[in-house]
Amino acid sequence: MKAQSGVANSRLEGFRNLTPQQRWRKVVEATGLGEDEAALLAEPGALPVETADGMIENVVGTFELPLGVAANFTVNGRDYIIPMAVEEPSIIAAASFMARIVRGCGGFETSVTPPLMRAQVQIVGLSDPHGARLKILAERDRIIAAANACDKVLVELGGGCRDIEVHVFPETPGGAMAVMHLIVDVRDAMGANTVNTMAERVAPLVEELTSGTVRLRILSNLADLRLARARVAITPDALAAKELSGEEIIDRMVEAYRFAAIDPYRAATHNKGIMNGIDPLIVATGNDWRAIEAGAHVWAVRKGHYTSLTTWEKHKDGRLVGTLELPMAVGIVGGATKTHPLAKLALKILNISSAAELAQLCVALGLAQNMAAIRALATEGIQRGHMALHARNIAIVAGAVGAEIETVARELAANHDVRVERARDLLEALRHP
Repeated sequence: MKAQSGVANSRLEGFRNLTPQQRWRKVVEATGLGEDEAALLAEPGALPVETADGMIENVVGTFELPLGVAANFTVNGRDYIIPMAVEEPSIIAAASFMARIVRGCGGFETSVTPPLMRAQVQIVGLSDPHGARLKILAERDRIIAAANACDKVLVELGGGCRDIEVHVFPETPGGAMAVMHLIVDVRDAMGANTVNTMAERVAPLVEELTSGTVRLRILSNLADLRLARARVAITPDALAAKELSGEEIIDRMVEAYRFAAIDPYRAATHNKGIMNGIDPLIVATGNDWRAIEAGAHVWAVRKGHYTSLTTWEKHKDGRLVGTLELPMAVGIVGGATKTHPLAKLALKILNISSAAELAQLCVALGLAQNMAAIRALATEGIQRGHMALHARNIAIVAGAVGAEIETVARELAANHDVRVERARDLLEALRHP
């Protein structure tokens, strides 16, 4: 990820103590947004119903999620303020806290592979599937040319169909099958529409070559050629707590990772925590979070059993080293990224120049979130911090408004008794002393 001008400092001191309006003004100032852009969050309803009606079918209104920002992130030497759309408390706080620890140890190191997507063309009715494979491969250049004729703009931008693969399934309940993959460089798009169009365009040619029948022509959400990677290395001093040394915390975190690596029941929750960090950025930027989830979970089982997406190891110098690699098919052009006003605003806050950069921020977030979860689980337990932040939700459910919310939430958290009934009692005492 190349360095460029952007947020001078993502370390937002005292941010949590500000009002939402004050926080937004601070983000506006830090990112250099214009007044028109700043006004988008001045009032609820930034997505007009008329715009929503053009995005999906049968629109009856819009549905809002809380939009927050994760602070403290340094990725490849550059600071970022990261917008996240999510309903669950503690996610943004946890990511920001871990990012603060990591920035003191050099920040996140990330990288990404080229934006290659797969489109699958299913061929049935074959008596000689291996022979059909060779016929297709012999006409590789012709097929690629036909695919690239679909999108001359993409080709001019340096993208386009790069190669083909043919996978043979000689024995299926319906007979022999071959599946051709178009390998397409989609540049800064997620790429679904592009590769689907190409797959449909080349289908008649494939039928001509194989004497088979083409059925499905569709992208694969297992974007195994489009990977994003993140790494952190954290010193024991940076992880030390009042009750435990940094060395002991590192040992406990590695043990927690090993649990997820061997047990799919634990791995499912472990990986859900990773996606707690990734999905909110995907949603905020108008990308397809379902595609990202699908690719991630298939990637987790690629070695034959479902396992952790992250790795956590202890380096010989005592540092904790965490890594994350997974498919990351995201875009900054096309779809909701260009039609949803807040998705466009999120990209402006990020101040990124490519889909590759967005992908790398996603895995940095996922790694930060996973680090927060296993650190909490390996030390004080997950509920202490989570319930303290959840207390505000409970206060609202109990009927608290305005300044009452913080007062009631603070008392709930202090007594480790985060229940609606207790919140109602506190609210009654507050209103009728």
